[in-house]
Order: sequence, then structure tokens, then C-alpha cells
Amino acid sequence: MTKVYTCFCTDFIHDGHLNIIREAQKYGDVIVGVLSDKAMIKFNKFPTISFEERMELVKNIKGVSSVVVQNDVMYDKIVEEIKPDYVIHGDNWCSGPMKAIRDNVLKLMEKTGGKVIDVPYTKSERTNLLDAKNELKRGMPEYRRKRLRELINLRDIVKTIEVHSGLTGLIAEKTIVENDGELDQFDAMWISSLCDSTAKGKPDIELVDMTSRFRTISDVMEVTTKPIIFDGDTGGLIEHFVYTVRTLERMGVSAIIVEDKIGLKKNSLFGTEVKQTQDTIEHFCEKIQAGKRVQLTDDFMIIARIESLILEQGMEDALQRAHAFVKAGADGIMIHSRKKDPAEILEFCDKFRESNKNTPIVVVPSSFNAITEAELARHGVNIVIYANQLTRSAFPAMEEVAKNILKYHRAKEVDDRLMPIKQIISLIDEL
Repeated sequence: MTKVYTCFCTDFIHDGHLNIIREAQKYGDVIVGVLSDKAMIKFNKFPTISFEERMELVKNIKGVSSVVVQNDVMYDKIVEEIKPDYVIHGDNWCSGPMKAIRDNVLKLMEKTGGKVIDVPYTKSERTNLLDAKNELKRGMPEYRRKRLRELINLRDIVKTIEVHSGLTGLIAEKTIVENDGELDQFDAMWISSLCDSTAKGKPDIELVDMTSRFRTISDVMEVTTKPIIFDGDTGGLIEHFVYTVRTLERMGVSAIIVEDKIGLKKNSLFGTEVKQTQDTIEHFCEKIQAGKRVQLTDDFMIIARIESLILEQGMEDALQRAHAFVKAGADGIMIHSRKKDPAEILEFCDKFRESNKNTPIVVVPSSFNAITEAELARHGVNIVIYANQLTRSAFPAMEEVAKNILKYHRAKEVDDRLMPIKQIISLIDEL
């Protein structure tokens, strides 16, 4: 018998999957690959059931001869191992980011003399309903909250982008790119105090109260499924911080990052140009311990942000604080710098990793933006946060459009710089 191969990356089996199996049976023995979690999250949604459960789903489909694991988004290794005569897939991979996968398969099958079969994508009310329900399930707090910890274990580095509204949340959720034959997307979202304040026209001095900031989280959560890291600034008084932790955990936020400063908050990138007071190690440890005591799950993370390099207190101070904060219960360490050269960040990471191999390290390469994710990962960084790029890109574009409308007394001259409103609306799903 000839071999027919297809790959599934799904949490449930619907009519479309069954139709592909029926079509595949016409050509030979049907081998189904189940995409591993590590591969799946590179271009698809985070699964809501375990890999083992997904394997069982496929094994129970009538007409499937065997089930294998596909560990890569691209088919190179699996085609080399199985040597299929046919690869079959829904025709939804003929356009968009998934076209890169189809192109990869076409090249592989041309070499072996095999063929690619595109099956018309199945659209039905039942399938649409199942998709919608599964999407809502992904966004539920109990599924979303634990995802950051899972991503740290699955990804070389967790790519996180700043969002400050439902629309920017959708950009983070749905942007997928193909580059050099690979597909990639953002893993998580950062609710920045700076960008949240800026979007509201307020200064970044912890003026926007937590109730307002929680509404921003709610807006983002309503339309997305990816894990959220919350910028908690200084965390405020310990008595207030514990309520923030409890609320964020209940909402389904994955982590809060809180900085070891006290007093009126000033943006870290001002460094010593403005008065900024670093908290004592003892007091900040008390804050961490208080937050950990009120947690109800093991999913939520409290990440300690160290300002020693920003405030020019030296590497030894930064490392001393890092080890003390981990001992106090911090689930991760964020180290920050305003220098364009990442040398001191890398030095910190290397020295911290000498004695601590496992505690996640977070960096925000706003100033030292020439360094790549791969370089950071080699020095033990687990999470990279692009903390304000969406806000900074939007403002000049909007300002220029506004100036041009005033200049020309009409909108025609700016039209070629605007995304069609239909394209924007297409980001927004309807139930």
C-alpha cells in the first residue's frame, strides 16, 4: 500500500479532520502526525489538553493506520522518516502564513516524486461553533494563568510584546510571520504601566489607579488567549500589594513584575537624572513573601525587578538582591539597564547562572535593542519583553496623519498610509 501523511494540531476532532481522513484513505494507508506542543505554539494556539490526550484523539479516528509525533512545524524530518507517497492537507494552507509550510512540503515531495493533495477546507456551523467554544476555553483564567510557566519550559525564550488595549491585544494574538522558512509569533503580552498611562494621557508616576489598570487587563483578556505579564511598578504598600496579587491571580494573569524601588515612581530609563529611591533588601523581601502567602495556586508568578544597574549601584548589589529575592520566594528575576551596550546585562546573567540554573531571568531590551533573542537565550535569559514598541510606533504615525489632514483640508493624501477599515475589523472575531 502507498503511504498518505497528514498532520493535525487540534484539541478536538471535527468534520474537517474526518473529511481529510476519508480523502486520504482513497490513496493508501493513512499516517497521521500529531504536532508536539513545542512545535504547535510556534504558529498556532496553545493547546487546552495534553499532548497525550491529543494523541489519543487521533488514534481513535476510524481509518487511521498509525499515529506519529511531528516535532517540527516544517515537514523535513517527518518526510525523511516516513517517506510518504502523498501529503494531504486542508487548502487553508494555500495562503497566509501557512503557505510557507505548504511550500516546504512541495519542495520535499518534488525530490521524492510524491504528491501534495489539497482538500477544500470544511466549513460548517458545527465546526465554527466548536472552534469558537475552544477559543473561549483558551481564554479562561484557569487555562491562561498557567501558560507562562509552561512556555518557559517549552520555548528557548518567551517573546513578549506590550499591549494597552483590546486592539493591540489582537495584534499580539494574531500576528504570525514567515521568515527563512520558519513561522513565528509572540508568546505572551505585557501590560505596561508606562503604555497604559500614556494611552490614557497620564504621566507614568503610578497615577493611574489599579482599578483602571484592571479594566485594561479585562479589555485585553476579553479578545485574547495568550498569557499576560503585568507591570506592577513598585507594588505600593505591602498591605495593598497583597490585594493586587490576589486580584490578578483571580483574573487569570500569569505574572506580576514588581520593582525594588519606593516613593514616587519615575521611569527607570531616567536613571540617576531624577531622584529614585531603591528599597532595602529586607523590606522588598517582605513584600515578595506577603504576595506569595496570599496566592491560591502555584501558577501565578511574582517576578522581582532589580534596579541596581539603572541606579548605578553596581553588579554586586544587583546579584546580592537577586539571590535574596529568590530566597524570599520570587519566581523570577528581571534585570534592567539603560545602556545601549548589553555587556552589563549579560554579565549579570552569566554570574547569576553560575549559582542559580533554574530561576527565570527576564530582560527588557529597550536601550540595548541590537541584541538578538538567540544571544540572550545563550546567556540564560528566559523571557524577553518588547515593552513599548507598539505605543512608540503608533504615536508618530497618528500625529503625521493628523498634520496632513490639517494641511490639505481633506483625507485623500493620507489614504495610502491607512489600513482599510475592513482589514482592521477582520481582526475582531464574532461569536
